[in-house]
Amino acid sequence: MEKVRIGVIGIGNMGSAHAVSIYNGKVDNLKLTAVCDIDDRRLQWASQTFGEEVALYSDYHLLLKGGLVDAILIATPHSLHPIIAIAGFASGLHVLTEKPAGTNALDVRRMNEAANKSDRVFCIMYNQRTNPLFARLKRMVEDGDLGQMKRFVWIVNNWYRTQAYYDSDSWRASWSGEGGGILLNQCPHNLDIWQWITGMPKKIRAFCKYGQYHNITVEDDVTILAQYSNDATATFISSTGEYPGTNRIEYSGTRGKAVIEEGKLKIYRLEEDERDFCFSSRKAFPDVKVHYEEYPQQEPETGHIGILQNFTNAILFGETLLAPGIEGIYGLTISNAAYMSDWMDRWIDLPMDEDLYWHMLSEKQSQDNKIKGDNSEERPKGEYSERWKVRW
Repeated sequence: MEKVRIGVIGIGNMGSAHAVSIYNGKVDNLKLTAVCDIDDRRLQWASQTFGEEVALYSDYHLLLKGGLVDAILIATPHSLHPIIAIAGFASGLHVLTEKPAGTNALDVRRMNEAANKSDRVFCIMYNQRTNPLFARLKRMVEDGDLGQMKRFVWIVNNWYRTQAYYDSDSWRASWSGEGGGILLNQCPHNLDIWQWITGMPKKIRAFCKYGQYHNITVEDDVTILAQYSNDATATFISSTGEYPGTNRIEYSGTRGKAVIEEGKLKIYRLEEDERDFCFSSRKAFPDVKVHYEEYPQQEPETGHIGILQNFTNAILFGETLLAPGIEGIYGLTISNAAYMSDWMDRWIDLPMDEDLYWHMLSEKQSQDNKIKGDNSEERPKGEYSERWKVRW
């Protein structure tokens, strides 16, 4: 195989951007050969944009069986990601899914099992893993440069949205459509980066506010507390109702701390481990020297194109995936546990009861009154919107 033929399933905002990028040759050795959507308007847009070079489908089953693709990119509503991925593996295709991996960990675990049974490449669009500042902090934590973790704090509330945003599509801001609110729409990347850097916590306590700032039934404000096996803690705060917002990470360890904010990674290193001088120093307020380093983000992350290229290279050349699809379950588990914690008003131990959560979510979905007609006048734009980029 010299080139990977790919079909994009779901050509709304993100799917259309991926399709145009691939069609325009921005990814080496990746060729767009098919697209699929149930919306006739989007297929008309695809016909006008790609002409006869790209096959059009309104049923993804036909695309999977059409023999025109070696791989699929799934950019549909969240709950369909595992369903389509499993069908893709059954058809012998490589799979790249948009985030989140799904709406509940039980379905995603089944998707992972299907992926593991196949010999196909499985990737998830965690494009923020290509950010050099996140990657540098992850390496420092893994190498022990900051000692043992004490605390991780991320305030990311620069996700401001108006009511018009939530009214723009029927699947938005609903348990039935998205499977949740800010945790399932805006925050999957953040939850992934959180666990990518620190690893998974052992228990979660969360406080969600539903329709706090908008006329919606799902959460638009959330605070998550987490505890790790070494008793370190984490706090994650996010909202779509605060303007202007903040995007700040602070990682505290026994040998210093790291801060990521406004496109800079700031490192504060201690000459000796705090746990050592805490008990060896004879001074009540010791003056331990701190070494400061600063790393500005000099180049943009490779983002979506970087993940697409990595996925293609993995298929053709065996390149290691930066964002393996099976890792999508981790960030989703945090969000599932956060909902369960709020609904049950208690701490949730991890691993969580995935079957119980599935039943609780199903009950929410059966009571959902948000589903409505599509009021959006928006059409596929075929470009990556600024809102999908990391904004400091």
